[in-house]
Amino acid sequence: MLVKKPKTTKSSAKAWVVTVDMGYGHQRAAYPLHDIAYDGIIAINDYKGLPESERHTWRQSRQGYEWISRFQAHSFIGRAAFKLFDHIQEIPAFYPRRDLSRQTLQLLQTYYAIEKKGLGHHLFTKVLSKQPKLPLVCTFFLPAFAAEIYGYEGDIYLQVCDADISRTWVPRNPQKSRIKYFASNPRVVERLRLYGVRPENILATGFPLPKENIGTESMEILKEDIAARIAQLDPECAMRHKFGHIINYHIGKRLIPKKQKRPLTIAFAIGGAGAQSDIALQALESLRTKLVKKELRLILVAGSRQDTADMLEVAIKELKLSKELGKSLFILIEKTKFEYFKKFNEVLRHTDILWTKPSELSFYAALGLPIIMAPSVGSQEDFNRIWLKTIAAGISQDDPRYTDEWLFDWVKSGWLARAALNGFSGAPINGIFEIEKIVANPNYKPNHFADMSSLAV
Repeated sequence: MLVKKPKTTKSSAKAWVVTVDMGYGHQRAAYPLHDIAYDGIIAINDYKGLPESERHTWRQSRQGYEWISRFQAHSFIGRAAFKLFDHIQEIPAFYPRRDLSRQTLQLLQTYYAIEKKGLGHHLFTKVLSKQPKLPLVCTFFLPAFAAEIYGYEGDIYLQVCDADISRTWVPRNPQKSRIKYFASNPRVVERLRLYGVRPENILATGFPLPKENIGTESMEILKEDIAARIAQLDPECAMRHKFGHIINYHIGKRLIPKKQKRPLTIAFAIGGAGAQSDIALQALESLRTKLVKKELRLILVAGSRQDTADMLEVAIKELKLSKELGKSLFILIEKTKFEYFKKFNEVLRHTDILWTKPSELSFYAALGLPIIMAPSVGSQEDFNRIWLKTIAAGISQDDPRYTDEWLFDWVKSGWLARAALNGFSGAPINGIFEIEKIVANPNYKPNHFADMSSLAV
C-alpha cells in the first residue's frame, strides 16, 4: 500500500498557526498549513508552557465534548446533554435573509472565558510575543478573538472549518473587528455578511486541503488519482459513456486506466469521539465474505484513538477476520493526530470511497472522493450534509447491515463515480495555495469562487 512520495511546492511565507486540540476538525484544517507555520502548529489548549490553570479549563471542555459526542446515541442523559449543547451552537436557517448579528449565549461564554478566565493570555503575551507582527492563522474562533483582546499586532485570519457556521465564529462587534476570514465555500461568504462581517474581511479561499493529495496548482497528483478512482468506480463504463466529454475536460481521458489495478477500496473514518463505531462494525460484518474473497479492501480509520483500534481488533477477531488484516482489511492508527493526518492522506491516494459523518472531511470530496455520509453529529454537520447533497458529491448511507448489497449496486450504476466527478468539479480545491498567497502578500485578493454561484449552498 506504499505510494511514491508526491512532488509539491513549498511556500517561503511564514505565519503563526494556532488551532485547538478538540476532536479532529480544527487540527485537520491546520495540518496542511505546516509549511508556513512558524515554530510549528500550536494547539491553544496543549503546548509546552501552557499554565496548568488554563490546561485544566480546556481539559474539562474537551472531555465534556467527547463524552457528549460518544454517548449521545447510547443513553438518555447523553442525548439530552447533546441536544442542549447542539442548541446552544445551532446554526440558524439561512432564509429569509435577515440581520443575524445579534450576539449568542455561546459567544458571550467565549468572551467570558478569555476576559475572565484568561484563556489564551499566556500564548499571546509570552509565546507569540516573540514575533508579534507575523500573520496569525487560526482554525478555531477563540484564539482569533483572544488575539484582538490581547492586542496582537499582526494580521489575524480565521479559517472556517465547515460548509456553514454559527454566529459564535464572529466577534462581538464584527463591524469594528479586524479579523479576516478564509471562507470555505460560497455559502460561508453569504453567511458572514448576515452576521455583520465587513465584505473586505471575507476572503474566498476554500478549505485547505493537503498538498500531497493535490500536487501543485496544476493538480497533477489529484488528476492522476481521480483517474484511477473512476476506473474503479465505473467498472461497466456507465458514467464514462454518458459524461465522457466532462471527464475529458476536467481530467483527460488518457489518464484513466483501461483496467482496474486494485480491489475496490473503502476508507471508513470513525470520528474523533468514536461515535460511528457501531456503524463500522455493522458494515464490517456485512462485507465479511467480500473481504475473505479479496473482492474489496476496507480501511477502518481509528485515527489516534487507541481505544477505538483495540475495539476494532476485538470485533475482527470475533468475526474470524484476523487473517485478513494487512491483506484486505486494515486498521489505520497512529500515536498522534498529526502523524494520523499524514498517514491518512497517503491512504486516500489509493482509496476509492470515503465513508464518514459529514464533518470537515466533507471538503475532501474536492479530491474526487465520493462521500458516503453517516448520520450527522451536530448542527454544523447537518449543513455539511446539505452542501454535499447540493453539489451531488455525497450520498447518505443506507442500512449498514446490508452494505454488501447497496454498495455494489451504487458502484455498478456509476452513481459513486459521478459523485467523485461532482466533488472534483464542484468543490473548492486550491484553498491551501490561496492561503499561502495571502500570508505572503496581504494585499492579494482571492476570487476562488468566481466560477460558482454566490447563492450556492
